[in-house]
Amino acid sequence: MATVNFSVPDEVKEAFNAVFAGRNKSAVIADLMMRAVEEEQKRTRRAQAVDRLLVRRSTKRPVTHEEIRAAREELRS
Repeated sequence: MATVNFSVPDEVKEAFNAVFAGRNKSAVIADLMMRAVEEEQKRTRRAQAVDRLLVRRSTKRPVTHEEIRAAREELRS
């Protein structure tokens, strides 16, 4: 298992210790770090998806409201 050292403001440390008193703080920190990693991975995937959509959109011809309406009507028939 690895050891990680970093500094936090005193008020953050005090609040953390108060809220998580009696718990395995290493496990709490590890869980919070894993959640942060997962959230950042999701954010990165979303940004990449948006970028792909924007690239694809730039290569397509704009569709008018009338064309969309006509396609919907055709599919409903």
